[in-house]
Amino acid sequence: MTTATSSLQDALQDAHARYAAANPKSLAQHRNAAKVLPGGNTRTVLFSDPFPVCVSAAEGCYVHSLDGDVYADYLGEYTAGLFGHSEPAIKEAVQRALDSGWVRGGHIPQEAELASLICERFPSIERVRFANSGTEANLYAIQTARAVSGKNKVVVFEGGYHGGVFVFSGAKSPITAPFDFIIAPYNDWAGTLALLEADKRDIACVLIEAHQGSGGCIPATPAFLKHIEAWANEHEALFILDEVMTSRLSGGGLQEVYGLKPDMTTLGKYIGGGFSFGAFGGRADIMERYNPLRPNYIGHAGTFNNNVFTMYAGVAGYGKVFTPEVAKALTAKGESLRKRLNKIARTAAFPMQFTGLGSMMNVHMCPGEITSTRDHSRSNPLLRDLFYFDMLEQGIWPARRGMLNLSLPMGQKEFDQLADAVSHFVETRRDLQI
Repeated sequence: MTTATSSLQDALQDAHARYAAANPKSLAQHRNAAKVLPGGNTRTVLFSDPFPVCVSAAEGCYVHSLDGDVYADYLGEYTAGLFGHSEPAIKEAVQRALDSGWVRGGHIPQEAELASLICERFPSIERVRFANSGTEANLYAIQTARAVSGKNKVVVFEGGYHGGVFVFSGAKSPITAPFDFIIAPYNDWAGTLALLEADKRDIACVLIEAHQGSGGCIPATPAFLKHIEAWANEHEALFILDEVMTSRLSGGGLQEVYGLKPDMTTLGKYIGGGFSFGAFGGRADIMERYNPLRPNYIGHAGTFNNNVFTMYAGVAGYGKVFTPEVAKALTAKGESLRKRLNKIARTAAFPMQFTGLGSMMNVHMCPGEITSTRDHSRSNPLLRDLFYFDMLEQGIWPARRGMLNLSLPMGQKEFDQLADAVSHFVETRRDLQI
């Protein structure tokens, strides 16, 4: 690694060269995949130039690359990897599902078990339905709100991400669903209120993450969330809380932490034990519209909504392993680790900080308080890229965008490894010309 004074561009170019030399098998696999997959991938968020590392195996809280390297998995499948890669209770449940046969085409007891667990932990969720991803969950929640309210507009927030077709950060995505969106400023009540009041007669719902995950692990202030909830209740707009990522932050998600009672909640990620999962639920009077015994009910199909692997794994993982007590302990570990990393970051010769809540955090190479993605304009993306490549060299598997997530198998060894890697980055890059 270059330690002498050098420009950021030179340091990043050198990091790319070392990366390519260390991962020849991943490069070959990427080139082969590119013959049949656009850009050699089918999931853009996992792509990383000049080419992505190919993961060949995983166990516990570690992933193995095709080139023989082992990394502490701090990407954590963008929060879906909460249980790590080999939780015994989930393995046993999946084996039972295998032994009893799958794609059954009928109702199974485990779907009611998993639904009961969710309703138990989230008092605002009186009824729930399953889907296959957080994207689907948010799509159904939005459409439910529009159908129930008879109104059209959907309020979301800058920096928000509610799935592959609900992206509201950076340049507008051409595949964002064509709803009539009002994009409000995150953590800015005055700016948000002005937009709400301008269209108050036609707002069907307000959809928000209480802690933006993809936007850089930026928490919403409790006061901001309370204002939104109160406005929605007053104007008969559904208040939808996206807890696809944040449900891991306590037994009952961030709505429990902040004392919120959304009309609807969306879930996803880890609750299916590592298998495809999504859920949307809320007030009984809203969700009863999906009851097939009612006249003019709303139909909701989905071949894999109650697939046996997700249902069995979900009951085992969510019900037996990730108890509210375990959620509380993991959040405390994350809070402690983030404080430790920020203490290291404050010794850097360049602006650097870690934001987040509990077991979710993100590194930012910028000064000042970060309250929305607007603050990213002060960030140094090249320095963040260099951080990514340096972390890989230190055996840490992060998200390219700087996101770091804890999993249950992690302990002091992995926390020390990350802290040491961050210290190494701060020290060896001290003389960079930024």
